[in-house]
Amino acid sequence: MTEATKTPKETTAAAKKTVRVESYDIAKSDETLDLAKDLAKFIKDNKLSTQVQGKEFVNVEGWQYAGSRLGIVPIVEHVINVSNDQELKYQAKVTLYDLRHGTTVGAGFAICSNKESGKKFYQEFAIASMAQTRAVGKAYRNILAWIIRAAGYEPTPAEEMEYSGNVPAPALPVAAEPAAPVMRAVTTAPTPAAPAEAPAAEAPVVAPVQYATASQKEEIIRLLNHPLITRQEKTKMLLNINRLDEERATQAIDKLRKAIEDREGTTAVAA
Repeated sequence: MTEATKTPKETTAAAKKTVRVESYDIAKSDETLDLAKDLAKFIKDNKLSTQVQGKEFVNVEGWQYAGSRLGIVPIVEHVINVSNDQELKYQAKVTLYDLRHGTTVGAGFAICSNKESGKKFYQEFAIASMAQTRAVGKAYRNILAWIIRAAGYEPTPAEEMEYSGNVPAPALPVAAEPAAPVMRAVTTAPTPAAPAEAPAAEAPVVAPVQYATASQKEEIIRLLNHPLITRQEKTKMLLNINRLDEERATQAIDKLRKAIEDREGTTAVAA
């Protein structure tokens, strides 16, 4: 039987066989096991893991993929500067939002400091960014660790691991004791006083970035769930929601509201 002679019922049945599951339900064990297999392939194909001491740890992008297949997205609640005179340190909190049920399903805290191995010369924005990245991984780890383990990987985000390991510092060579100095009478001219150094100019104070608030992000997500917002628009916005500052978040909210109003007006005219 050719495509032209197939009945509508047969065509519908064939289409059902080729439908691909867009998301999984964490409450259904058979679906989560399928997700574990999907994760294992996706992480391997896209090289989203890091090997530490012979074990594979999943990068935060892999954890985000697992969450996205379950309809769970991360929201940065706050990034706090807890630095002092000797240390540059930031703390971040991330909550996980379930798009299906409109509820918060998890959270994670993390810090990053320039006192850590390999981060001595990191700039301030990089320290703040790493704190957020770790908090995202930690939040997902708190609810999805068993799925990552079922996929064949270690249940700790790679960003939490210390890649350099606990390597003892090399012993310093013991210097030989210097011979006793020979005392000699020496006549020296008085040394002229060195000119006073000019005080060093103070480094300019850079104001920290004011990221979008939790209420702004919740409003963006609420607007994205409107039926007139396309799937492509929703995906693009969710991928960048944690990079928005307060001003850009306000602009995004205004833009989404205007798009919805315009499309509702167009729909009403067409009707």
